[in-house]
Amino acid sequence: MNQIPNIVAIFSLIALQGCQGGYSVTNLEKPISNLESAPASAIDNDRTQFLAALPASTPNRELLVESWDSYRRRFIQRDGRVIDYEASDRSTSEGQAYGMLRAVLIDDPTTFALTLNWGENNLQRLENGKQLDSLWAWKWGRKADGSWGSIDNNFASDGDIDAITALILASRRWNRPEYLKIAKTKLQDLWKYSTVVGFEGKRYLLPGPQAAFVKDSSIFLNPSYFAPYAFRLFAQVDPERDWLSLVDSSYQVLEDSRKISAVNLPSDWVVMDAKTGKYKPVPNDSKLSSVYSFDAFRVWWRIALDASWFDSSQARSYLETSTGYLRKLWREQSSIPAQIDLEGKALVNYEATSQYAMLYAASKLIEPELAEELLNKKLLPQYQQELWDDNRAYYTQNLVWLGLLSTDATSQKLLQNN
Repeated sequence: MNQIPNIVAIFSLIALQGCQGGYSVTNLEKPISNLESAPASAIDNDRTQFLAALPASTPNRELLVESWDSYRRRFIQRDGRVIDYEASDRSTSEGQAYGMLRAVLIDDPTTFALTLNWGENNLQRLENGKQLDSLWAWKWGRKADGSWGSIDNNFASDGDIDAITALILASRRWNRPEYLKIAKTKLQDLWKYSTVVGFEGKRYLLPGPQAAFVKDSSIFLNPSYFAPYAFRLFAQVDPERDWLSLVDSSYQVLEDSRKISAVNLPSDWVVMDAKTGKYKPVPNDSKLSSVYSFDAFRVWWRIALDASWFDSSQARSYLETSTGYLRKLWREQSSIPAQIDLEGKALVNYEATSQYAMLYAASKLIEPELAEELLNKKLLPQYQQELWDDNRAYYTQNLVWLGLLSTDATSQKLLQNN
């Protein structure tokens, strides 16, 4: 590719041959639930088990259990495939990883195994029939010839990070050393293919392959992919690689890149000059954009996890300073637009339940009164028939559930390398 703004074409438009041998997909209009034929008593027992997994003091405990049960019925096929109905019934590495992460956090080993196995069997990155590495192809769906398989062989590092995090926690929760073995293999490839040395010799997390996100001295970054809590877990199980250096570079990018916004908000995408360390918005003609929107929402949740799980003062400081404009908007108008430009102006006239959930996770730590307002005015009212917003909103279901799950509901035993 000759022009930097076109690099995304490498990542999003390549359609390669899918998994070998083919996988039949049935009843796509209504996914096959792995609980479809289970007797009512078995389903009730599952809910009892899920309740037991969450401390009795967990806010919204029964709602979290109910909504997880509803999600796995609606969005997860019996074979473990997670379906995004809002995007042509596709599946993604992100979706499989969210399923795994939610399953381990609520003690659902059956759904965890199903979503992991589907990803391992269907999202392999293949070239000429040979596996390239242990990372997952990011997009799977209906191909041009009508068959189903991998339709973009590139990986998206946020999905792999969430999957590896889930594998580490699962290995500890259920005493499954084979899960840790898979995690360690993936960590080697994540480090090799999804990190790059940039300004002043620091190592940075890339959103995907170097070919797609590094052009000359320009490095395209997605702040919502940075997961300091995960890098701390990775350092526990993979001491051969300096994962803690990614904690440092992640906070450096988050702190410095927000300065391109007049209101200090993170952007969906930014560009770093590897020679000078300076940040700028992505070019106007790029398919990516430097606005505060649906990707950037996740920054609040990821940094809140680092603050809660590992008592990071750096995380709390970032949340307090970077959420200031959003808290100001809330005080003034009791609403926050779903997209905001670099000058702080609303780009749309609608709101996003997913944003409120991510901001709720942060507010629980830095302004509990705001968290309660968001919960009662924007989150609970959107919960109808065991789903948020509507029955196709895959992304919303995941972000709201993860945001509502109290960050201190995770046992410290799962976060320590015993």
